[in-house]
Amino acid sequence: MTPRAGDRARYDRATAHLDAPVAIVDLEAFDANAADLVRRAGGKPVRVASKSVRCRALLERALAREGFAGIMSFTLDESLWLARAGFEDVLLAYPSADRAGFGKLARDPKLAAAVTVMVDDVAQLDLIDASRAGGTEEVRVCLELDTALSLLGGRIRVGARRSPLREPSQLAELARSVVRRPGFRLVGIMAYEGHVAGVGDAVAGRPLRSRAIRLMQSAARRELAERRAAVVRAVRAVAPDLEFVNGGGTGSVQHTAAEDAVTEIAAGSGFFVPRLFDNYTSFSGRPAALFAQPVVRRPGMGVVTVLGGGYPASGAAGPDRLPVPYLPEGLRYDPQEGAGEVQTPLLGSPADDLRIGDKVWFRHAKAGELCERFESLHLVEGDRITATVPTYRGEGRTFL
Repeated sequence: MTPRAGDRARYDRATAHLDAPVAIVDLEAFDANAADLVRRAGGKPVRVASKSVRCRALLERALAREGFAGIMSFTLDESLWLARAGFEDVLLAYPSADRAGFGKLARDPKLAAAVTVMVDDVAQLDLIDASRAGGTEEVRVCLELDTALSLLGGRIRVGARRSPLREPSQLAELARSVVRRPGFRLVGIMAYEGHVAGVGDAVAGRPLRSRAIRLMQSAARRELAERRAAVVRAVRAVAPDLEFVNGGGTGSVQHTAAEDAVTEIAAGSGFFVPRLFDNYTSFSGRPAALFAQPVVRRPGMGVVTVLGGGYPASGAAGPDRLPVPYLPEGLRYDPQEGAGEVQTPLLGSPADDLRIGDKVWFRHAKAGELCERFESLHLVEGDRITATVPTYRGEGRTFL
């Protein structure tokens, strides 16, 4: 029996009493992945990216481990919810226009002490001030640096379009605006190099593309390390008591941690290891989060149909955004239908061994988005379920 076949047998036994669709997290794999993130961080604390987990119980499990500290959230409403639940260090990774949320933040000492908001424009400070609704609490602020690699005088850009702040002078200028402005305190800098941390450099069957990605990422790391250090020096000259400099992501943990200017690393996808994180030369993880769909039809030899399964991930549309049939090994999509809204045909010789009601296990392309499809995650240890915990959706919270 192959290791994957062994996993399938365990998962089928653990969920034999449950009807699919069903989602699980293999805790042994989750914990092993967490340990690997800490190892790669080389002693620097890892801030847990909640968007890739979206389950409070698993956020708590991660933060209970040595080497992890703080949450990186994705909306202000989520940040306030987590702070009310007892999470004491929540960094909002994206600017917000949630006026009601800013009003709550400015009126509540507990929330204001726990939550740090992201800005990259004076207009965002104006919006926060206009939203205070009489609240006088000091708002903690983090500045975001644009990490994109710029080539040929800016004619080629590699990296996500996030902050407009690129040069040390630009961040220092905004830092001065924050420091001079009553009601705000500058506490951090964030720089997420998604073109390094979120792009695999060993694409199956694409050796030339993989080499090009590795060359790009090597150049990007060198350029960003130098620029990030200069930015930190410039901002610390304005705000000497800066508390943290956050960088990285699951795919770049060890590289970002090696920079002296960085004080903490962000990671989230590395806990679940979805399919997009299979293609890295610098690390390998264990798939920890899976979902199962039931076989409901057997249209012919070499084909079965499962219920639903069309759970595409965000990003530029393409085959890599689809879940992948994982267990049993050897199944593939019908290219004329793909992953369907209410039914998904699957081709391959393993189909002939599947019966009506059997489970086919899938891996989602990205991490936390799977939790938007399921109200609960069944936590598996060995071949049994030891707990069932709600996702954000299961707690009635859908933040985006």
